[in-house]
Amino acid sequence: MSEQTHKKDEPSITLSKDMVYGGALAILACLLVLSLFTHGFGVVKDVQANQTANQTAVQKLSDAELKSKAENYTNQNLLSNNLTVVITKLEPYGAYTTLASANIMNGTTVLQSLQIYISNDGSSIFFQGFRLNESVKKTVPTSANTTTTKNSTATTPPPKADRPKAQAFIMAFCPFGLQFLKAYAPVMELLGSKADVEVRFVSYAMHGQKELEGNSYIYCVQKEAKDKLAAYLRCSVEAGNYTGCVAKSGIDADKISACVNQTDAQYNITGMYNDQSTWSGGKYPQYNVDKALTVQSGVGGSPTFVLNGQKLSVSRSAEAIKKAVCDSFTKPPPECNTTLSSSVEAAGVGPVGGAASNGAASGGCGG
Repeated sequence: MSEQTHKKDEPSITLSKDMVYGGALAILACLLVLSLFTHGFGVVKDVQANQTANQTAVQKLSDAELKSKAENYTNQNLLSNNLTVVITKLEPYGAYTTLASANIMNGTTVLQSLQIYISNDGSSIFFQGFRLNESVKKTVPTSANTTTTKNSTATTPPPKADRPKAQAFIMAFCPFGLQFLKAYAPVMELLGSKADVEVRFVSYAMHGQKELEGNSYIYCVQKEAKDKLAAYLRCSVEAGNYTGCVAKSGIDADKISACVNQTDAQYNITGMYNDQSTWSGGKYPQYNVDKALTVQSGVGGSPTFVLNGQKLSVSRSAEAIKKAVCDSFTKPPPECNTTLSSSVEAAGVGPVGGAASNGAASGGCGG
């Protein structure tokens, strides 16, 4: 990361727009503290333990000034179209920083809730361990043959199989999980008889109790009516109605409801939701239906695409996902000659085939 010289009130930077997406987990706060006190971001000067009368702290702006600076900066430099950041709460975070709770808005609709950190003098803004008012290069691979691991990016394709296994790990109300499912459903329709095209679940939820239930509805439709899962996903991502889309997709609603209740009891989903001491990082309720798979595959956030056991980063279009799956066949079936839409889907609830806005093509929820 290269340090750039700029005026205190006029940070001059260029940052990839996708940096403002995704949930901030508790570990990010630890990274921030570490960066502050190891000079990783150059926010403060050394404060020696034996400094007393001559110790100086960063002068704090008022909450209104900090809110204005952060909103103006992120909206002018990081977002586009109808997307805006609105800060909803400010609270102290150590001697030099303020923690801001914020929403990414599309008009009046909340797409994502997140946390950012602002130095008390308003000169620096941090998100997910990055200082936003510096030049930061973040590469988001989009090629179907590019794989991503937790700490590195490799260019080796996933192993081939006679019957590939594709797994999309999502959170039911993550706008970027919905984005991936919009592109995933047509692939499921095309290749579902030749490959195992599955929906799996991240082991925590960031969007409240409704997400826990939404996850379980998808899980149960896949378990009890796999042949109708693609139709159900199309309905639910467009309507945002995970319960009503059961009957609309021709699925036995009583059977799915019974499965949801049984799944809740088996994995103690509601019980852990009601016991906040069990929440991941103390912030997010657990959803452990696919816990073993998430650990095995190194899944941390939504969406994560795993193909034949290997994490893969692909463009969120039906054609890109189809190509990745078809490339993983030992012998591709004739269906692979069918061309699907190459348009990157829009994030959030909405029609399949909607174009993504700038900056929304590679966001995610969680780490």
